[in-house]
Amino acid sequence: MESPYFNKRTTRSSGIGKVKVENEQLPLKKSANGTTQKPFSRKRKVEVKYEETMVEQPQNVKQEPPVWEPPMWREQLKNIYNMRKFRNAAVDSMGCDVISDTLASPEVFRYQVLLSLMLSSQTKDQITSAAMEKLREHGCSIDNILQTSDKELGELIYPVGFWKKKVEYIKRTSKILQEEYNGDIPDTVEKLCKLPGVGPKMAYLVMKCAWNQIVGIGVDTHVHRISNRLGWVKKPTKQPEDTRKELQDWLPREYWRDIDELLVGFGQQTCLPVGPKCYECLNKEICPVGKSNKKMPSSKKTKKEEMKEETE
Repeated sequence: MESPYFNKRTTRSSGIGKVKVENEQLPLKKSANGTTQKPFSRKRKVEVKYEETMVEQPQNVKQEPPVWEPPMWREQLKNIYNMRKFRNAAVDSMGCDVISDTLASPEVFRYQVLLSLMLSSQTKDQITSAAMEKLREHGCSIDNILQTSDKELGELIYPVGFWKKKVEYIKRTSKILQEEYNGDIPDTVEKLCKLPGVGPKMAYLVMKCAWNQIVGIGVDTHVHRISNRLGWVKKPTKQPEDTRKELQDWLPREYWRDIDELLVGFGQQTCLPVGPKCYECLNKEICPVGKSNKKMPSSKKTKKEEMKEETE
C-alpha cells in the first residue's frame, strides 16, 4: 500500500530567501566645542527567512517489480550449451523439421511437420522417425492421407503411442485443413490448438519449425523436468504449460529458439528421467538435484540403464 507520507515532500528553496535589512538613523549630536557631528546610521541585525515550498510528487505511479530470474541460470545454460556442443542426441537427427521432406512444396512440408509432432506425443524419436519415413514413402500429403483407409494408416504409423487415437486425429485434422485452410496449416497458436490432437507444445513448435516464427517456447516432458530440477521456476510446476509460462516470464527472447531442442537433447543424454547422470554433468555443483546425486553408479547399473534406454 502506498504511504501518504511520500505523496508530498517539503524542501528548502534553492538558496533564495527574503532578506530584510533596515538602517536606523540616530539623532544629531553636538560636540563639546559646539560643532555639529554628521549623523550616522547603525545597521540592525539581518533576518533571513526561507520560504518553504511543496514539491508535488507524481500520483498513482506504480513501479514495476523486478523480474524474477534464477540466480545461476546463465552459468547453468552455458554449461548445457557446452555439453550439447556436438548436437548428437536423438532430437538433433530426428526432430520434426529434420524428418519432414524439405524438398516438398512449402504447404506439404508444413503439413508433415504438423503430423510428425502429432505422432511424437508419448513416443520416442526413433519410432516417430520410422513412422514418418513410412508415411513419406506412402505419400504424405493431405489428399493422399484422406484417401488412405484407417486400417492402412494405422499400419503405417504403428507402433507410435496411442496409434489408434492418432489415426482419428490425423484424419479429422487433415479434413479441416483441406476444407478450411486451402490445403495448408494454421499460422497462429490459437488456431493450431483448435485442431484435434494438437496442444500448446506442438503449436509453438509448429510455429517455429513450419512457419519460422518464434512466438513461445515448446515445453515437453524433458524441458518441464529439467526446468524444475535446475530451479528455473519460482515454485515447482506440475504441468508443462505452467512451466512454459514461467520460462517465458524471465528467459530472454534470444534464447527461445534454441531452448526446447537444447534441453530435450540434454534430457535424452544426461538429465534422464530416471537415473540422471549427475556425476558427469557440468552443473552438478550448481544444480539442486546434482548436489545430492553426484555419486557414480556401479558399472553393472550403468550397463543396465544403457540397455533399458536402447530397448525403450
